[in-house]
Amino acid sequence: MTGPVPTEDLRARITELLPGVRADLEALVRIPSVSADPARRDQVEASARATAELFAAEGVDVEIVRAYDGAPPAVIGHRAGPEGAPTVLLYAHHDVQPENDHAEWDSPPWEPTERDGRLYARGAADDKAGVLAHVAALRAFGEDLPVSVKLFIEGEEEVGSDTLPELLATYRDRLAADVIVIADSGNWDIGVPALTTSLRGLVRVDVEVRTLTHAVHSGMWGGLVPDALITLSRLIATLHDDRGDVAVEGLVSSPAADVDYPEERLRAESGAVPGIEWIGTGSAVERLWTKPALSITGLDAPKVEGASNTLVPAARAKISLRVAPGDTTANALACLQRHLEAHVPWGAELTVTVVDTGEATRIEASGPAYDAARSAFTEAWDGTAPVDMGVGGSIPFIAEFLETFPEASVLVTGVEDPDTRAHGANEGLHLAEFERVLLAEALLLRNLGAS
Repeated sequence: MTGPVPTEDLRARITELLPGVRADLEALVRIPSVSADPARRDQVEASARATAELFAAEGVDVEIVRAYDGAPPAVIGHRAGPEGAPTVLLYAHHDVQPENDHAEWDSPPWEPTERDGRLYARGAADDKAGVLAHVAALRAFGEDLPVSVKLFIEGEEEVGSDTLPELLATYRDRLAADVIVIADSGNWDIGVPALTTSLRGLVRVDVEVRTLTHAVHSGMWGGLVPDALITLSRLIATLHDDRGDVAVEGLVSSPAADVDYPEERLRAESGAVPGIEWIGTGSAVERLWTKPALSITGLDAPKVEGASNTLVPAARAKISLRVAPGDTTANALACLQRHLEAHVPWGAELTVTVVDTGEATRIEASGPAYDAARSAFTEAWDGTAPVDMGVGGSIPFIAEFLETFPEASVLVTGVEDPDTRAHGANEGLHLAEFERVLLAEALLLRNLGAS
């Protein structure tokens, strides 16, 4: 190769490759690699083998690794580029969420189906399209890869990446890179690309209140003894103020990017019922990206139908606290614990059990690698520059990469759009945007090689 590949040549190459890339994506999607389901462990293994074969066909020296016998499989690999070229680590994950109730899907969740320009199936976007974005970028260059490439395709992202720290420690030298491309996020809108530069962290706890050693007759004891449901309800009510802001003292908030999120788009994408009012204060993107958020995602209590006329002795709630960038899970957990202990009413017994945590991430997206990415995205989207976007959800493993490889530039990209419905029924990949994603990654590797 005498110089960087012209953009139009890469664009033509991606268009030529697209049918094969889509066929490979559909084949990978048909493998129900649900890491949360022990009965599908063999499918997760099959997905790892299929993923390894895809990259091996592109000249990558691949290996399936795991933290210990029986642990989920990850695919790592390496392909050398020109001498002196930068090294780029490509990350995605091949495991997927459960499909849940098939009746909620408009087409079979494991049979990729195209409707109105989208490809519907579990994992069609999150994150097997991320896997194929990396494959396509390698295919686009053939023998003339402009950078050295390392590979890490995880097999347990959807269940919390428990063994990721051990894998990163064990294979650190084989994964070290100048630039890390994490293809597990999304774009701002159809036609508007994005780099994800912040993500909230997560603290989840189970909270139990107990007021009685056993259930008692509500007529005999009501009016004197508080029941656990009333007690838990009052405790939950203290977690927000009257404006809907999280009322837990000591949590960190930070400013968000100056991005307009139109009201009509918020309502359409959130699925909010027509009369609902938003909670909290500040701009929409601050509330969604850079302020803490707290939700009750589960309750253990007797069902209404068939409930006996007794005082409930104990009740539990699962609290999900999204931690703002700039905060730590240790601080957030301590603040939440103090709040619950200070506000549990009527002397009820309180038990707080930590379910899981994940650190927030803030990326200082400046420097040559980010310049190369912004240029690539702008070209792939025909002149539309990428937005620096926050994400309200959590991808805790990004913090692990930042900690393990502090000198690397971490680029968080992705294939999703506001209507992808990842983790839900009718998950779908916008095919025209997917083609742009493929071109953008190829252009990124070209730009990094040229720099």
